[in-house]
Amino acid sequence: MENSKPCKTPMSTTTKLDKDENGKEVDQKLYRSMIGSLLYPTASKSDIMFSVCLCASFQSSPKETHLIAVKRIFRYLAYTPLLGLFYSNDSLFNLHAFSDADYGGCKLDRKSTSGTYQFLGTSLVSWFSKKQNGVALSTTEAEYVAAGSCCAQALWLKQQLCDFGIWIDNVCIKCDNTSAINLSKNPVQHSKSKHIEIRHHFLRDHVKKCDIFLEYIDTLNQVADIFTKPLDNERFFTLRRELGMQNPS
Repeated sequence: MENSKPCKTPMSTTTKLDKDENGKEVDQKLYRSMIGSLLYPTASKSDIMFSVCLCASFQSSPKETHLIAVKRIFRYLAYTPLLGLFYSNDSLFNLHAFSDADYGGCKLDRKSTSGTYQFLGTSLVSWFSKKQNGVALSTTEAEYVAAGSCCAQALWLKQQLCDFGIWIDNVCIKCDNTSAINLSKNPVQHSKSKHIEIRHHFLRDHVKKCDIFLEYIDTLNQVADIFTKPLDNERFFTLRRELGMQNPS
């Protein structure tokens, strides 16, 4: 891949990966080794998290279409060899998070993808992109489940900071779905929430305890969008910059 043509994004917006059962088979060992190699840079290059996780889900029976998608990620890394997260030495210690979901985005089973990240001041300290365990019946449910996962991670970080003597009273989680925000404040079970698994309702409990609070953010400013779906060049560059990823000057 050293002499391959660089790509500006790790995945094309037209890419819709599925099992491709009639596709040409490729070397499983090669495919898995490529995925294994890509898992390491996801610890510092959050911009490839979604693409790597999506391609990793086809390791059991990789086809040529999957291999092409993986090679594009390498081509993107060749285009951005020095790009990395920037951590400022004068950043404030205020913890806030962003949560988003791509409703029914998986072509195989129509499960939604949760994308969340947590900032300590201006520094990105935690993030993940993960397909949800169950099929959401509405956008509200998908967003609520994602916010629940984000809440769990935010509370863990809050406890870690307490161990270092840094006390944070209320963590803000920014979400672009008003129904999910209203659901977190509504103590009454109704038709929109009764089918959501109980383990995700702890979000409402922590809102009541004032451990966290949900705040609305416009979809255009929802940076977690980069962890839920492929994006076009302009939006990808904008959100990547918001994550704090820079080239060294």
